[in-house]
Amino acid sequence: MSALIERQSGNHHSIAIETTDAAHYAASRRRLTAAQRRWLGDCGFAAAPGTFALVADHGGKLARVLVGVDAQDAFGALAALPASLPEATYHLAAEGVLADPNLAMLGWALGAYQFTRYRQPKRAPARLGVTTAELHQLAPLVEATRQVRDLVNTPTEDMGPKQLADAVKQLGKTHKAKVREWVGDELLKANFPTIHAVGRASHRAPRLIELRWGKASHPKLVVIGKGVCFDTGGLDLKSSDGMRWMKKDMGGAAHAIALAGLIMQAKLPVHLTLLIPAVENSVAGNAMRPGEVITTRAGLTVEIDNTDAEGRLVLCDALAYGAEQQPELIVDFATLTGAARVALGPDLPALFANDDAVANDLLAAGHTVNDPLWRLPLWRPYRRMLDSYLADFANAGPSRHAGAITAALYLERFVPERTPWLHLDTYAWNDGDRPGRPRGGEAMGLRALFAFLQQRYRG
Repeated sequence: MSALIERQSGNHHSIAIETTDAAHYAASRRRLTAAQRRWLGDCGFAAAPGTFALVADHGGKLARVLVGVDAQDAFGALAALPASLPEATYHLAAEGVLADPNLAMLGWALGAYQFTRYRQPKRAPARLGVTTAELHQLAPLVEATRQVRDLVNTPTEDMGPKQLADAVKQLGKTHKAKVREWVGDELLKANFPTIHAVGRASHRAPRLIELRWGKASHPKLVVIGKGVCFDTGGLDLKSSDGMRWMKKDMGGAAHAIALAGLIMQAKLPVHLTLLIPAVENSVAGNAMRPGEVITTRAGLTVEIDNTDAEGRLVLCDALAYGAEQQPELIVDFATLTGAARVALGPDLPALFANDDAVANDLLAAGHTVNDPLWRLPLWRPYRRMLDSYLADFANAGPSRHAGAITAALYLERFVPERTPWLHLDTYAWNDGDRPGRPRGGEAMGLRALFAFLQQRYRG
C-alpha cells in the first residue's frame, strides 16, 4: 500500500497531477504561466492519452504534472505513473477530467505493484495522497489483488499444496475463522477420491483445505478455488510450451483466498465456507491413468479420458462437499481451460451460471467496477461430448469443440439444480506489461465478485 498514502491537509510537499485531454487542454494551459506554456510547447506535449509533462515553478522546482488521458479509461489513466514520475508524493488536482477518480487511484496503486520475493525492487514507486475515506475503500482491493499476484507469481517449489494451506491458515488466524484440512490418504477416508487421484503421484501430498467463518444463522456462501500448484498434464504429458507457466494453475485458489479475505474484512453477513483442493498433477508409478474409472464423492462414476483434464476432477469433489452445506450460493474460480482463452482472449474471464438473475447481477457489478466478465452458455446438448461407454460420463472427450462449455457442464453435474452457482474460468495472468497490469499473476473477476456480494448481502 506504499503507493497510496493518506493525504494530509495543507501538505505543501504534495505535487498536483492534473488530468487533461484534447478538449480541455486549452483550459489547462490557461492555468499556467507564460514560461510554463512555452515549456509545454517546446516539449511537444499535446495531452495525448498516455503522455505526461513535468511543469516547474519559477524556481525550477517540480510544481505540477499534466497527464494526457482518455477520460473514460480511468483505470489506465494513472497506472503507468508510479514507476515513471520522480519519487515524491502527488495528489489529484480538482481540475481533472476523469469520469471516475477513484478508479484512477486504484489503477495507480495496482500499477505500482512489483514482485520482490527473489530480487530487489527497481525503485520505490511514486506515492499518491488520497483521503481517509478513499484509502479505506481502496486498501482492501489493492491488498487482495497483491495477494493474488504474489501467490500466482511464486514458483511451485515455494507454493505447493502445503504453502496454499499455510495461506488459508494465516487468513483464518487474521479473521478468527476455523481451518481444517484432509491430507494424503485422509482424503480417501473422508471420501474425496478425485482430489486424491489427481495428486497422489506427487512427492507432496494432496489436500483439501476448509475455512469456515461467520454466524450459522447467516446465508450460507461457499467459495471454491482450483489449487493445482503445478500441472504436468499427468501421463497425458503437456508439451514444454504448455507446461512452462503451469505454476499459475492454482490461480483459482489464489482468487478464492483473496475473495474470502475481502468478505471477512468487510464483515459481510454470510456464513462462509472456503474450500481449496490443493494438488500437484505429477508423473510417477502411481499416477492416475487414462481409462481409469473413479467413483466421485457424489457417487457419480467418471472415466478418465485425459489426465490433463484434472482441474475439474479436484473441483467436483469440492463442489459436492460444498453442496452438502445447502448453501444459498456457490462460487468457484479456476484456471480451467485453454478453450476459454481461445474464445475470449486473456483479459475476459468466462462466466458460467445456472441462474440468469444472479449472472446478470454479477455482470453488472463487473461493469461498474471495471472488472469485466463474459457469460458463456451451459449448452446442455453438449453433455454428449462427455459420454462414456462404461461410466456415468468422462472427464473429457475426443472433440476439441466447446472445451470451456463441456468443462463447465462437467462441473454442473455436481451442483444441485436449485442452488445458484457461478463458475469463473479465469486466466489469472498477464502475458506482458501494461499500465496497471504488470506481467505475471493477475486478479481477474475478483473485484467483480466482491462488488456483487456486497450488493447481494448488504443491499
